[in-house]
Amino acid sequence: MNPVYTLTLSCPDRLGLVHALSGFLLERSGNIEEAAQYNDASTGLFFMRVQFACSKLGFDELKSQLSDFAAPYQMQWHLRAQAQPMRTVILVSKEGHCLNDLLFRWKSGLLPLDIRAIISNHRDFYQLAASYNVPFHHLPVTAATKAQVESRQMEIIDSEGAELVVLARYMQILSNDLCQKLSGRAINIHHSFLPSFKGAKPYYQAHDRGVKLIGATAHYVTADLDEGPIIEQDVARVDHSKTVEDLTALGRDTESQVLARAVKWHSEHRVLINGHKTVIFK
Repeated sequence: MNPVYTLTLSCPDRLGLVHALSGFLLERSGNIEEAAQYNDASTGLFFMRVQFACSKLGFDELKSQLSDFAAPYQMQWHLRAQAQPMRTVILVSKEGHCLNDLLFRWKSGLLPLDIRAIISNHRDFYQLAASYNVPFHHLPVTAATKAQVESRQMEIIDSEGAELVVLARYMQILSNDLCQKLSGRAINIHHSFLPSFKGAKPYYQAHDRGVKLIGATAHYVTADLDEGPIIEQDVARVDHSKTVEDLTALGRDTESQVLARAVKWHSEHRVLINGHKTVIFK
């Protein structure tokens, strides 16, 4: 079977881009299996994702020739072998619904991940991690130790070669420095009431106000708290009969599903960052 690759790219829009790339791949016996494109009229940028099989060139040679091809078009691009799962580190605190969901989907073959480690500021999920044979790192955080803990977190992320970091209900605000180091490869999940109902017990606040919609937002982590480029959102309708416990359970289910979709699309290289927004080729 021929190796399959995924190429994602963005560049200033111009005539003939699809033709040029198709010709480049054809000349190298590349067979396009899936392709999607988007022209952003507001920014003048062109985005594309191409999945193709190619046996004529090895990965390194293909990357080298792509670099030469992309330069005149001012392309930002990324090439990846599809067979290689994405190395991932998960951060979690005391709410484990998203962590449990991701681990189950991963072991069930539903997410193309290689989960290398779990980092937590609490011990609650060390047994869950052990049941999936994933190393668990307990790094308690205080105001006085925050910088040292983040340094250790980054050491683990780097040592595992992690390309993706998932904040699966990790209830600590990351420093600007760590956000910059993880730019474009860290995904967070939170309830989508924000900016309303900040702080502790958001579902109690929402219930008190009689909300009719609850939901979740998955986005890339930036130094602007909970304001990074959005990858996925979803909502569920509720009414006066729902208790706080009902809202909380439904919110957790929604968070798990939204985060799983965001992680899947990212790990399949279907998400391209477009300024403060994203382009997603589902």
